[in-house]
Amino acid sequence: WGGHVPGPMDARRRYAVLCPLAERPEGLSFIFETRAAGLNRQPGETCFPGGRARPGESAPDCALRETWEELAIPLEHIRLLGTPDFLLTQAGDLIQPVIGLVDAAGAAALRPAPAETAEAFFVPAEFFRSTPPELCAYELKAAVPEDFPYESVGIGRDYPWARGRVEVPVWHFGGRAIWGITARIIRAVLEETDWAAERG
Repeated sequence: WGGHVPGPMDARRRYAVLCPLAERPEGLSFIFETRAAGLNRQPGETCFPGGRARPGESAPDCALRETWEELAIPLEHIRLLGTPDFLLTQAGDLIQPVIGLVDAAGAAALRPAPAETAEAFFVPAEFFRSTPPELCAYELKAAVPEDFPYESVGIGRDYPWARGRVEVPVWHFGGRAIWGITARIIRAVLEETDWAAERG
């Protein structure tokens, strides 16, 4: 175990997303994309560029590759700034955000790939700082099958299975909804950035 790098147990799939930032006349801004209507998963939703990592592919390499495939931003115009905390979803998917600064030439070269991306747009980071999100939540409850071996493991059918609660932040900007995992990543990135700034 000496050379083992610990990671989240039972993670089924690994994903990486780039949180691209660009300097704009309105200030430092996030770049978002709207997923194409023809996609099987989450069509029409707002997200960051990203996708599933290939075997042996690092999170930064995955995020950069997916950004090139979805937005055609040349990799040499993106400067990676770091990797915030990762997220492990209820489905067992590991999602690793990667923060990248896109220079002016990279932002000008941005071209959404129609098969994957309906559009790309910018939202000032200050909007998220100054606008509290709408907070929604849903409960996680155990759906235990009828044939669970209660007797052999020594528990009764009234066993108090663990429950959970997931908070879902929602922002609205320019007629678009920015919510779910994407909004959770934004909130975490801004909170960490603010904490680092206050620490000096």
